[in-house]
Amino acid sequence: MSSDFDFETTYEEIVPHQSFIYEGTDDRDVAVNFVFINNQTYVMIVFEAEKTNAIEMQRAGWQAILDNFKKCAEQS
Repeated sequence: MSSDFDFETTYEEIVPHQSFIYEGTDDRDVAVNFVFINNQTYVMIVFEAEKTNAIEMQRAGWQAILDNFKKCAEQS
């Protein structure tokens, strides 16, 4: 199953190779951090949950995004 959605954002802070913070059109913030440990990169996303969908569904959506990002990054 897949779904599409429109997504607009404003980047509020960018620290190259470390992190970025953005705000969506719904005024919710998302922080993305890149952590380097033992020659590996970990990506941590902290997001403000929206009130329409269950938090578990939102976490699963973010995890799917991270899984796809990982697949893409490993192919590069």
